[in-house]
Amino acid sequence: MTTTALKAATDAQATQPQLHDRYPTRQDDRTTVFDRQDRVVHGAAEAGPMEEATLRHYDEKGYLTIDRLISDEELTTFRAELARLSKDPKVRADEATIVEAASDEVRSIFDIHRTNDVFSRIANDPRIVRRAEQLLGSPVYIHQSRINYKPGFVGKEFGWHSDFETWHAEDGMPSPRAVSISISLTDNHSFNGPLMIMPGSHRKYISCAGGTPEENYKKSLIMQGAGTPDEDTLTRFADDYGIDVLEGPAGGAIMFDSNCMHASNGNVTPYSRSNVFIVYNSVENATVAPYAAPAPRPEFAGSTDFTPAGS
Repeated sequence: MTTTALKAATDAQATQPQLHDRYPTRQDDRTTVFDRQDRVVHGAAEAGPMEEATLRHYDEKGYLTIDRLISDEELTTFRAELARLSKDPKVRADEATIVEAASDEVRSIFDIHRTNDVFSRIANDPRIVRRAEQLLGSPVYIHQSRINYKPGFVGKEFGWHSDFETWHAEDGMPSPRAVSISISLTDNHSFNGPLMIMPGSHRKYISCAGGTPEENYKKSLIMQGAGTPDEDTLTRFADDYGIDVLEGPAGGAIMFDSNCMHASNGNVTPYSRSNVFIVYNSVENATVAPYAAPAPRPEFAGSTDFTPAGS
């Protein structure tokens, strides 16, 4: 999309009438927990590549793992591109590139499915798109994409949060009918900051306290602030659901529901932990005006191009 087209799409999103808000958040000074009001799995086993047992596990736990998604050759290509992008001065200067506040190391590069041919191909690959379509029961579009770097010694943590709470509040995503995939480009060990999920937490919604500051994304993409559950609520969730630490080799992947409570620790080891992260949203769940923010986030953080992926 051209700059003019993107602006027009964003303006249209900002003025599009909201649906009834079934997931209110950031409206007062109290944290509230209530039941999820939507299904988790929308498609059947015969509608895609995953078996019934895999779909049941996803429905119950909120995530699934893929032991081997990409080949060794693809992995080599992705790693080379990962290194090249982190050293490109134009990429580092772009607003869609987030750097660590203390070390100035690259933390994330957003919108890579539109700006990079290598990662565009995997984002639209049938191996992923068909799985997302099966889980969400419809064609899907890419709401967000990014490369996450977590270099050795300096990679910082991602605090506990539900992605859907942010996408609902700040991007205008009506319901949690979205799925994320994290493709591992390095081995995920228990000690280098792997993804952690509270299994089953996707069936509860945490309405967070406080409001949303203007241009909150400039801080939240570095360190989550608004939309972060309080410690008492997180403690109850951890007691109720436990914490799964998702280890696995490079080339594998994790798909998880948009409302899962998840986090990752900082990386103080010498071993980097990097991944490609892509969010697929149902075309029947396209974003409207934000539910709890003054304006939509930039296009690189929440896309308003609802063209089906893989088409």
